[in-house]
Amino acid sequence: MVTRAEPVTPDRALTYGTLRGAITDTLVLTERSLRHIPRVPEQLIFATVNPIIFVLLFRYVFGGAILTPGMDYTDFLMAGVLVQTVAFGAVNSGIGLAEDMKRGLVDRFRSLPMAPSAVLSGRILADVVRNALIIVVGVLVGLAVGFRPTAGVAGWAGAIALLFLVSLAFSWISSLIGLLVRDAEGVQSANYVWLLPLTFASSAFVPTDSMPTGLRVFAEYQPITVIVDALRGFLLDRPLGWQGWGAFAWCFVIVAVCAPIAVRGFHLRATR
Repeated sequence: MVTRAEPVTPDRALTYGTLRGAITDTLVLTERSLRHIPRVPEQLIFATVNPIIFVLLFRYVFGGAILTPGMDYTDFLMAGVLVQTVAFGAVNSGIGLAEDMKRGLVDRFRSLPMAPSAVLSGRILADVVRNALIIVVGVLVGLAVGFRPTAGVAGWAGAIALLFLVSLAFSWISSLIGLLVRDAEGVQSANYVWLLPLTFASSAFVPTDSMPTGLRVFAEYQPITVIVDALRGFLLDRPLGWQGWGAFAWCFVIVAVCAPIAVRGFHLRATR
């Protein structure tokens, strides 16, 4: 049986293919993705377990063996946990995209008068919102175990903006991987192949000074370290140095490179 596409209404015809239409389509698909949270609350519940486990594990198991001169380890730890939580949460963008394509939902979207980029941006924006909820949980757990941020209004604004951009940037990377890998489990594995080394070979959980020279040089300039150091500066009201603008630069570069490639790849794959 052939499914007929819905007719384009006059109002929709005026906005289809425009920036306004793309934004509207993105918001509609964002709402669609967010509706899955109350229907499948286990996904959000299990996602919040990740920051709780890492905070408790590093605070009470490894914290006593890690030296952070001039800073309490709990304060040092929380920036790394928050960035790691956002980065790992972004994996869901690629997984969800792979599942939608496998189930044929993307083919249904293609029959509608909507912007192709909205399929990607709508899911990514929903994951950014979901990550915001998880970050709140992580901060509350940190406060319960001794995290004492000293940031003012400007510091918190900078921290929130940076975490938002990190979620956006890493979600585009995950979406690009979701287009290249056809299976949801494969997308998850492919994302962890690059996420785990970047996360642990960084200043997220230990100072880079303790690393061998070659690894230390890599760790100090890779995006996770730069972002974590900047977030730490925002939350603890410490000097940012070049990491302040470097963290935002890394996020903008990742989005500028991955977003067009992902949108183009999605269009080509959908066309085929």
